[in-house]
Amino acid sequence: MQMNLTKYTLSFLALITFMYSPEPAIAGDVEITTATARMSGDRWTFSVTLRHGDTGWDHYADLWQVYTPSGELLGERVLLHPHVQEQPFTRSLSGVEVPDDVSEVIIRARDSVHGQSPQNYRLVLPR
Repeated sequence: MQMNLTKYTLSFLALITFMYSPEPAIAGDVEITTATARMSGDRWTFSVTLRHGDTGWDHYADLWQVYTPSGELLGERVLLHPHVQEQPFTRSLSGVEVPDDVSEVIIRARDSVHGQSPQNYRLVLPR
C-alpha cells in the first residue's frame, strides 16, 4: 500500500510541476501575445511580444513579420538568438513604411523548427 501511495504522489507532483512550469517542456509554435504600432513622421515602429518555449540554438523563435491584409510584406524583425530565460519577450522594428490606405496589419511569427506559426495577429493601426 505504501509503495502505491508513493508512486501516485510522485506522479501527481510531476504533473503539477509540468502544468505550472513557466516554460513548456516542449516548444511548440510561436505565440504573438501582444503588439503595438506607433507612427513617427511617415514611418511606423512596431513592438511585438512573443512567447515560445525556446530550448536553445536548436529551437527558438527566430522571426516576426508585418504584412498588409492583402499579403504584402512591409517589414521583418530577425531574432538572432534564443530567449530561453526571457519569456515572453518584446522586440521592436522601426522605419516601416505602411501605405496610407492600410488601416490594419497582420503580424506573423516563426521558429527555427516548425517554421511559420498558424497564428495571424491582426493589429489596427492608430491613425
